[in-house]
Amino acid sequence: MIGPGLIVENLNAWYGDSHILQGVSLAIPQGAAAAILGRNGAGKTTTLKSIMGLTPRRSGSVRLGALKLDGLPPYRVARAGVAYVPEVRGVFSSLSVEENLTVSARATQGGWTLEQIFDRFPRLANRRNHGGNMLSGGEQQMLAIARALMTNGRLLMLDEPTEGLAPTIVEELSVLLRELLEDGLSLLLVEQNFTFATNLSKKIHVLGKGRIRWSGSASDLMKDEDITRTWLGV
Repeated sequence: MIGPGLIVENLNAWYGDSHILQGVSLAIPQGAAAAILGRNGAGKTTTLKSIMGLTPRRSGSVRLGALKLDGLPPYRVARAGVAYVPEVRGVFSSLSVEENLTVSARATQGGWTLEQIFDRFPRLANRRNHGGNMLSGGEQQMLAIARALMTNGRLLMLDEPTEGLAPTIVEELSVLLRELLEDGLSLLLVEQNFTFATNLSKKIHVLGKGRIRWSGSASDLMKDEDITRTWLGV
């Protein structure tokens, strides 16, 4: 039986006086993937940041299993099991690949180790002593994901992971994420690549102007021309 994963209820977030998120609710069972789709400015990135505790003002309930996350600072959300890969990737250019991987690593029994990461990401193994600024865009994305895995969390949140990547790297990323799902990791994906998101995620949430406008399966979304045209422009 699939255990409880991420549960978000009535999430609200503000930047100054601007009410960006307005009552966002979603749930991801442990070991499942969900995607948030929407136009630019819909509030997708703000949703991830609010779950992570990175927005200056927020309200609502966020739980990971039995753990209550709302009100916690970002470092405690990370310790609770949420790994976040932002759109900017956040690779430290002055550190080597190996140093990037170990700087935030958190060892757990049966979790990811540096050796396992290098086995799964041979390109990173070949560049373990290279600086972060010497990597290609695809390699930086793989490094950002690998670094997140080294925290050995239960939920991986990815913001626009395919942006700027060549099709072959996108396919490689798709294979990796499917393998992580099979291992029991939960995924929350913000993505502009409609095909990538709907092929990977069983549950899709369409966000528009800070609110969930539609939720359902990927197959049902592709049949709903009104939603895809109005809120996604597809």
